[in-house]
Amino acid sequence: MSKLLIVGTVAFDAIETPFGKTNKILGGAATYISLAASHFNVESGIVSVVGGDFPKEFLQKLNQKNIDTSGIEIIEDGKTFFWSGKYHNDLNARDTLTTELNVLADFEPKVPKHFQNPDFLMLGNLHPAVQMDVIQQIPQRPKLVALDTMNFWMDNTWDELMEVIAKVDVITINDEEARQMSGEYSLVKAAQKIHKMGPQHVVIKKGEHGALLFNNGDAFFAPALPLEEVFDPTGAGDTFAGGFIGYLASTHDVSFENMKRAVISGSNLASFCVEKFGTERMLDLTKEEIQNRLQEFKQLTQFDIDLS
Repeated sequence: MSKLLIVGTVAFDAIETPFGKTNKILGGAATYISLAASHFNVESGIVSVVGGDFPKEFLQKLNQKNIDTSGIEIIEDGKTFFWSGKYHNDLNARDTLTTELNVLADFEPKVPKHFQNPDFLMLGNLHPAVQMDVIQQIPQRPKLVALDTMNFWMDNTWDELMEVIAKVDVITINDEEARQMSGEYSLVKAAQKIHKMGPQHVVIKKGEHGALLFNNGDAFFAPALPLEEVFDPTGAGDTFAGGFIGYLASTHDVSFENMKRAVISGSNLASFCVEKFGTERMLDLTKEEIQNRLQEFKQLTQFDIDLS
């Protein structure tokens, strides 16, 4: 069984969409990534930090999904990272209402000894200095290192971000971020420029319009499944990343052909994430539901055509 180490936020979110609103609920990039990866045959662990206000029952929910939480540091006299946001009517745009770094402001990651030689490493969206710190705590390079980032780090920590990107195999970002990072509007040209920064594989997420995978001249597109209802898009990108890295870790195959299947697996899980608020849908998801929806993806993309 492959070991998958996930670095990222474990947090509180408060979300408002046209369909309702929540108080503080379980959120954070590492949470979504690990819940998605838990649907594959991998041994996964999280490196993160929370405050003493973080309910033990939330950690137990992760443990029940066979997610190792021993790398989540608890600062008893601190407060957990908190984000709140409000989505516009089309759910494609949102306004951040509150961002409280709290214990995340001084976070110094500590990789547990039993996870210092992971087969796969997923660097969730965090300060590049934290991501680099984790890389430096791992003595032997994993089979694959994947990175997720966002425009905030491009705006404020460009040099540190470039140092981390040079050390990863895969980067997953959305289309807006790919354009900002590369200075190119064409996503094909954007991927080519990002390749030169270090990653051999570039995954560009396009939300309800699917995802693109680029690998030095080769490309693959996975559509998003048309859904009757989208309730809350929070965490969908992280869920995609978790499904992607979880599939690769479970198959131990990092070929381009297998990455195509990983992109589909990530898209499949992300399609569930948006059906309820926060992590709620990912916590009650069954294997049968995942398999049935994979069949829908197959039917959506499969066709015969005469090329003679």
